[in-house]
This record gives sequence, structure tokens and C-alpha cells, in this order.
Amino acid sequence: MSINTIPDKLPKKFVMRLNRGKYDDALLFTLAVFGPHKLKELINDSRKGITDRMDEVLFREWKNKLKTSGFIEEYKESDELYLKATEKGKDELLSRVENSFMVRYLKKYFSQWIGPVEPEKENKSKSPYVLSYRDVIFGFLSVYWRLCDFFNTTINNAKAGPDDNVSLGIHLEYNAEHYSSNAAIYYEDVIYTYKEFNEITNQYANYLLSLGVTKGEVINIFVENRPELLFLIGAMSKIGSIGALINTKQRSSILLHSLTINPVKIHIIGEELIEPFEEIKSELGLTGKEKLFFLKDKGKIEIPEDFIELQKEIEDKSRENPSIETEIKGKDTYVYIFTSGTTGLPKAAHIRNMYTATSINTWGGVILHMTPDDIMYISLPLFHSNALHLALSAAIGGGSAVAIARRFSVRNFWKDIKKFNATCFNYIGEICRYLFNQPTTPEDRNHRVYKICGNGLSPEIWKEFKERFGIKEVYEHYGMTEMWGAFVNYLNLDCTVGYNAAPYAIVKYNIENNEPERDKNGFLQRVEEGQAGLLIIQAWSDYVFAGYTDKKASEKKIFYDAFEKGDVWMNAGDLVRNIGYKHAQFVDRLGDTFRWKGENVSTTEVEDLISSFEEIDHASVYGVEIPGCEGRAGMASILATVKHDKFDFNNFVKTLQDKLPNYALPIFIRFLSELNTTSTYKIQKYDMKKIEFNIKKTNNPIYVYLPKSTKYTLLTEEIYENILNGKYRF
Repeated sequence: MSINTIPDKLPKKFVMRLNRGKYDDALLFTLAVFGPHKLKELINDSRKGITDRMDEVLFREWKNKLKTSGFIEEYKESDELYLKATEKGKDELLSRVENSFMVRYLKKYFSQWIGPVEPEKENKSKSPYVLSYRDVIFGFLSVYWRLCDFFNTTINNAKAGPDDNVSLGIHLEYNAEHYSSNAAIYYEDVIYTYKEFNEITNQYANYLLSLGVTKGEVINIFVENRPELLFLIGAMSKIGSIGALINTKQRSSILLHSLTINPVKIHIIGEELIEPFEEIKSELGLTGKEKLFFLKDKGKIEIPEDFIELQKEIEDKSRENPSIETEIKGKDTYVYIFTSGTTGLPKAAHIRNMYTATSINTWGGVILHMTPDDIMYISLPLFHSNALHLALSAAIGGGSAVAIARRFSVRNFWKDIKKFNATCFNYIGEICRYLFNQPTTPEDRNHRVYKICGNGLSPEIWKEFKERFGIKEVYEHYGMTEMWGAFVNYLNLDCTVGYNAAPYAIVKYNIENNEPERDKNGFLQRVEEGQAGLLIIQAWSDYVFAGYTDKKASEKKIFYDAFEKGDVWMNAGDLVRNIGYKHAQFVDRLGDTFRWKGENVSTTEVEDLISSFEEIDHASVYGVEIPGCEGRAGMASILATVKHDKFDFNNFVKTLQDKLPNYALPIFIRFLSELNTTSTYKIQKYDMKKIEFNIKKTNNPIYVYLPKSTKYTLLTEEIYENILNGKYRF
């Protein structure tokens, strides 16, 4: 089954011309607004659409006219013929639609959120990412049909306020009623329908209630991606208890910390994770009153002593929806998600029902416009907000299925996509980079995926990634698990995290002093268009800041008297760029941005360049202190495809010098033997920063770019001591 990637909601004027055999407007609109399409997608029966597809003879006639005018062009990709709009063609479409009633309506409608939308204004910044007037108009046109569908629905217009009866479980019940026999979960070779999904979830929920579990009670859940984890998450939302979703990569002291950060009476441990749990079990301070549940997986090990097999316990429990569900409120927390812990011990953040209900409505109903024909592939861990809040919520919002992988595998990714017939997937930037770094193959576009959602796709590879893998829609998202208010690329624009409905500001930030700049009156200062600064979110209610469970951690993120006396704003901790029309672009994590030679260095930009070098698989860049020097020098820890003594330093240095200013050139290069990542595949810089370039703390070879040198030199103990003693003037 193929998916119609061309919306059937064309402007009425274009539909009328199309019905009269005049295809120019429809072709231009489709290619300019929705991107390149295969030739056969426009004329063959690809689930119909475009008013039952175009007549092939007329189509070719109009295609040739548009080509002759320079409005569209053909190109080949993987032996398929594609069409795309040229810049001239995009300008032509803009001139045809700009004064139409629909565009005037959209400009007025969206101006209440993104400000006045007027013809091109001078771009005073030199940033290539500042949005143009045409970008925004085409963005409006790309979502118009989805807005029409959304506002004509009923379930998606449900309230999702603090005191409303909303939850993941309620939406699950809706799907069980309306999409009963539709697939809900694909996992390996198993399929669950929405009816089965809801009924099994109810069995878990009713069993927990029979144990006396109360609203607000915390239950530790230590389980990898599999259907049982989805059932448990659903059960938490139905009965008001809170599932602490423990990061499955955690071990020893960090795992102990996460398991004991909240008082619990019940631990649910997956068979696949019994070993790390048993290693720290004696340190949990168990009294014997707690219940330890074993969640069977492959059935390869015996149930440990003191454990109860959970699946057996729920077998005879009711499959009916629990009555307590009517008491659940939007403000109630149903899971804790832990931060990755790249810069310290993990912290538990609240995920409230109203946030997930909002995600279900917006991601499923408007942004991704999910339907029962869609299948969302999830390879990120479900204890991560990207998988839970974006992917799962969107699928449930559209009555779509999820295909879940135990974990991300670059080798199996596209195989799974084809196996499950996925139409979309969720991502983080690292996943996109891993996929992008693989050798190109004819299979790169041999799949049904046409839309993706996630966060962290680098602007440096954004357009190339879309082109290579045939992705038409990228719904980038930026937010924080513990903070209310998120940026979303609603308009499917390139290289942006999109727009945030919550009140926010981007303010000037002094990286050297690690604090925002204030004016003579002590207030923060907003940046100009095209400039980067610190992102802050205004706190206008008790629920804006979901917060960590640790109140001290929350307080550290708050600014008081930001723009006027008495106001309260929250520090997002990241640098973003103001690209106009109230849209932003992610620039860098503040903790990874450093100042050297009086200049600010963006680690993301340096990492992108280093990672593009043929002999390097991955790179992590950060700043390190050199005694006697101001600021921090750049250091790159790399995972190379060759040994350090075989590495092509000459071409590497040439690449860096060609693309980077001198101050951004890494002074130190460390050759890693392996890459330590978090459970969501983010590189762990914390330990790297602690080691710095101290050759006494690592066996990894380190090279240094010494002053007045033109090459990297192996860091020996003698050179190391000379650096510490200030014998080199960096």
C-alpha cells in the first residue's frame, strides 16, 4: 500500500482549473509547497488525490510548458524521474497566490501568533537561515488543509486543561472503540489491535488497583522497549499512579540513585534487566514489604527469589476500563522521565496528563496529521519524551499504529522501516547523523516514509538528508521534558525548530561570564533578528514549569526581574537564533559553548565539520582550560576508522583551516577506542571534560596543535608538563 503524499486539499481556484484540464497551477503548487515528487506520483494511482490524479497526456503537455518557462525541472534519483520547482517557479507561484482570499486569510490568522507577515523586508543579518516572506507564505499553504480537517473533528478539540478529565488512557479507550480491529502495535513478529492494547492495559491497571495502589503513588519501571512497557504506561495514566521510567542504560550508582530518588513500594523489572538490578538490590534498603515484579521477556532465565511474575498475575483480571479513570485530571502526573545525566546525576521530571493530551491532539491531529493508514516507527527508548510525547502520542491521536524497536540500530533501521511499512519515524539529531554517515545505496528511497518528527536535525545536513532519503516533511521540535512550552516546526520550513506559542524571549548572553547580559537598569536584553542568544520561557502559571521533582534543581533554572520587577522567567539553558516571524533555530547547548581568543566557538559547527572528514565516524567537541590562558581551548574526542598513527592529519588540518577561523581550530585531538553515549545516543561529554587533555588519566592517544606549528603532534609527558608550566604561548 502506498501513501498519497500530495494533499487533496488544493486551493479551490486551482481545483477548478484542474477540472478544466489546466494543470499549471496544481503542478506549481504541489512542487513548490510540498517539495519534489516522483513523476509517477503525479499521474499514477497513488491512493488517488489531486482530484483523482491527472490525465497523463495533459500532464505531460503542461509539464513541458512549465519546463520551457523555467518554472520546474526534472532530475533523476535512484533511477526514478523526479520533478521540482525552480526558484523562478516558486516566485511565480507566490505571484499567483499572494493576493488570493486564502492567503490574505492565512496571513491575518497567523499574524496573531507570529506577527505581521509582509513582503520581503531587508535581512540585516548575514545569517542564511533568516526566514523569507515566501518561506512563510508557502508554510501557511502547506498546513491549511490540515487545519481544515482538524477544526472539523470532535475528539481532537477536547479540552486539555489542569482540571479536565484527560489522559493517555482516555484516548486509548476512544481508539479501542473507533479503531477496534486496527493494528496498534507492531513488535518483532507480534501485532496488537487497539482493542487488545486497551484491554491488556486495563488488566495491568485493575491488578495494580487490587494491590491497593493509590493515586500519586510512584512505581519504578525498569523495562526496555516492548509492548509490555506500553501497557504499563497506559495503566499508569488510567489509575493515577506514577510510573518512574528508569533509563535502561543506567548501571551501579546511577541506577541506584534513580531507583531511590522517589519512595516506592513496587519495582517492576524486565527479565532483560534483572542482572543490573540484582547488582544493586542489596543497597536499595528493602524492608521486605515492597513488591518486586518480574516482567517476562524471552523466558530464558528463572524468576529470581522474592520476585513475582507479573504477566501471570494479570491473566484473570478484568479487561474493563477502571472506574477510577473518571477521577483523573490533566494536572496529574502519570510518569516521571529522567534527564539523561550527561552532566551529573539524573533528575526526575513530571509528565502530566494534560501535556500528553495536548501532544495527542496537536501532533496527531494537526502537525503530523496522522491517520489509521500511518505507521510510526519508534527506535528511541520509550522512557524518553521524544518517543512518548511525540511519536506515541501522535500515533494515538490519529488512530495509527506504532512499530517499536528494542533499540536503535543503524544496520536494521531501514530494514525495519520496510518490514513494518512505516510511513514516518521519530528521530534525534544523532540518529539522523548516523543514518546520513552511511554509504549511499539505491535503497535509500525504497520505503514509504515521507514525514518525520523529532529534535536536533542539524541545519548543516537538513536539506541533504531530506533529498537523499526522500523525506518531504520534517517536523522539528524543541522543548525540555521539565519545561512547559515547546517550539514546533508547524509550517514544515527548513532548518528551524519552529514557533512556540508560550511567551518566550531570546536574550543576549555573555558566555565568558556564563550569564545573560543586563542593561544599566538591570534588565535582560532581547537579541536582534539573525542573532543568537539565551532562550528563556515566561512563567505565567503554576503549571508552565513542570519542574524536576528536586525543587533545588528547578530553582537554579529561574530568572527573576528579567524585563520588569516581579516577572519570572525560566532558563532553557540553550543558545538559539532569532530567524524572524517568531521562529527560532537551535544553535548550541550552553554547557558546550566556549570562548577562546576572545571569540565564541560553537561546538555544533566544529563537530559537524570534523564528522564530515572521511576517516572520522563521530566527534565530540568541548572547551578545556590551559593554565595561564584566558577562556577555553577547543578539544575534539573522535572515533576514527583508522589507528591514530595511520590518520591523515595533513588533509584533516587542511579541511579545518579551509572551513574554520583560527580560534575555532581544536587545540587537542583525542582518539577514542569507543564512544560512550546515553540511552538516547547522545555523546557523554561530562567524563571527557573531566579528563581534558590529561594523559595521566587516559590511555587514549592525544595530539596537540602547538603554537607556531603547522601540524598536530603526539602529546608526550614532556610536552604535557611544558604546557602545564606555561612554556607554550597558546
